[in-house]
Amino acid sequence: MRRCPPSSRWRSLAKPMAQKLKFCTFYLDNLLFGVDLTHVQEVIRYLEMTRVPLAPSVISGLINLRGQIVTAVDLRKRLEIAPRASDARPMNVIVRGDDGAVSLLVDEIGDVVEVDEDSFEPPPETLRGKIRTVILGVHKLNDRLMHVLDTDKACQAAEVSEAVGIHV
Repeated sequence: MRRCPPSSRWRSLAKPMAQKLKFCTFYLDNLLFGVDLTHVQEVIRYLEMTRVPLAPSVISGLINLRGQIVTAVDLRKRLEIAPRASDARPMNVIVRGDDGAVSLLVDEIGDVVEVDEDSFEPPPETLRGKIRTVILGVHKLNDRLMHVLDTDKACQAAEVSEAVGIHV
């Protein structure tokens, strides 16, 4: 009777499988964005906000999330995308960082998407300006590209940092 070869030998000959990554997706102006699922605390419908005097324009206000006061960042303004229609209500993607929770205001919530890490492409060198500070790159999906948002940078931009007391 033949013995099976040690599995470690076969593992060393096999091509390593690409790691799967999960993203919470959402839309802004029909553009698909994704954030690392491990950074997402929750996704919720529109909540009334309290405006903050003298806050930068990217800060839409504060929301009361079951007793926790959370800063709401308008991603359309942060990414310099045209304002949403006045009758459209944004959704909240609550992300958690080292300094606490922040709500990212988005147009529409997508799905949780699982992608291979090898489908990632960094932003091209021709992409310049503020966008390079908040977009890590894109994942190539079957029918479109998904922009990968750096939640730390999106929430720690100078105008947001000043308003929420984060030191960059």
